[in-house]
Amino acid sequence: MDLFEKLRTNLGPIGSSSREYNGHHYFAFPKLEGELGPYMRFRGKEVLNWSLNNYLGLANHPEVRKVDAEAAQQWGLAYPMGARMMSGNSDLHEQFEKELAQFVGKEDAFLLNYGYQGVMSAIEAVVDHRDVIVYDAECHACLIDGIRLHKAKMGEYYKFNHNDMASLEKNLQRATKKAEEKGGSILVITEGVFGMSGKVGSLDKIVALKKSYNFRLLVDDAHGFGTMGATGAGVGEMLGCQEGIDLYFSTFAKSMAAIGAFIAADHDIIMYLKYNMRSQTYAKALPMPYVIGGLKRLDMIRNSSEFRDKLWTNVRALQSGLRERGFDIGDTQSPVTPVFLHDLQGGVAEVAAMTMDLRENMGIFCSIVVYPVVPKGTIMLRIIPTASHTLDDVQKTLEAFSEVARRLEKGAYRQTSTQTDPETVEVSAEAAAE
Repeated sequence: MDLFEKLRTNLGPIGSSSREYNGHHYFAFPKLEGELGPYMRFRGKEVLNWSLNNYLGLANHPEVRKVDAEAAQQWGLAYPMGARMMSGNSDLHEQFEKELAQFVGKEDAFLLNYGYQGVMSAIEAVVDHRDVIVYDAECHACLIDGIRLHKAKMGEYYKFNHNDMASLEKNLQRATKKAEEKGGSILVITEGVFGMSGKVGSLDKIVALKKSYNFRLLVDDAHGFGTMGATGAGVGEMLGCQEGIDLYFSTFAKSMAAIGAFIAADHDIIMYLKYNMRSQTYAKALPMPYVIGGLKRLDMIRNSSEFRDKLWTNVRALQSGLRERGFDIGDTQSPVTPVFLHDLQGGVAEVAAMTMDLRENMGIFCSIVVYPVVPKGTIMLRIIPTASHTLDDVQKTLEAFSEVARRLEKGAYRQTSTQTDPETVEVSAEAAAE
């Protein structure tokens, strides 16, 4: 078989669904236009947008935009050229690292050009063939891919049931035995906030297990940084166990509304990472406008609770309203708001029709999430409240979801996949109203 033939015929689980439900540029790769914010345009119509991880509303904040523009004007996007180790370092990169470390309560930090490849590379650098990894079953894809880079043989890293401390302890016992046999160590990997379910990782309970087991802990707190804790320093701060997190990682793509990431730890560990993370050694440094813009964003997060307070006002209103209307939003403890859909006779096609109704007829834009982004058998809508939304936006959305619930009960969205087309949605909506 020609290598490309299988690529043409099998787009993978997400791509195949998109093809089946006429979803390219609609459910997947949609084109939202206009200024980043609660209201944008989709296929020529204004929609209330709940699909941006712009938690604190900093993406288009006037002060942030001003600093970004001035930095781009002064430095351009090329400076500094080269990798940090060779020719791409600067005082401002190191200042940003120092301030990030102080904010999350660590000795030092390493600035990364990208989050996904950065944390993958950190995992690969920290462990060798003698070491054993134990990780939460619902870890993000970037962590799973990092674990796949682990030099040990498959079967020498263990997966514990999501947030299940009994399962973690059982696997720590297995890992301890294996590490002793190999003369290695143990790395536990989990998340601060799980980005699909919105659940908070049991970091305090994991840290407590250090009294009984010898391991180090890496936490991906991409959704917790800036949103969780008294100062926004993350889930470790919220649960009072930040000190027990040995490697603290976050991307800038959420609360910071930018590109890049960082990892924070003891100074000597950061020095090791600076010289051994291949994704940084062999890649260009983060451009100066992102560094200067990042310093500004961090300053705004650190010195004011205004954005976080506004975010949580919207989160509480939306989540309580959805629960009151009978929607299952799981056990989220964060701004991430999943709406789990059960007992749908029409499966993904029914959810696709419902989502189109929301977008085309009610002006509400949110995303469908299916396997492999979530476990098999799970279908959900994912809503991300931000500080830029208003309580009026929340009310409008709750009213739309109330109507959707009525139409679901009447079976208005049970249609064949060939009917899930934007041109036919209004017909189903009219039918639902009868």
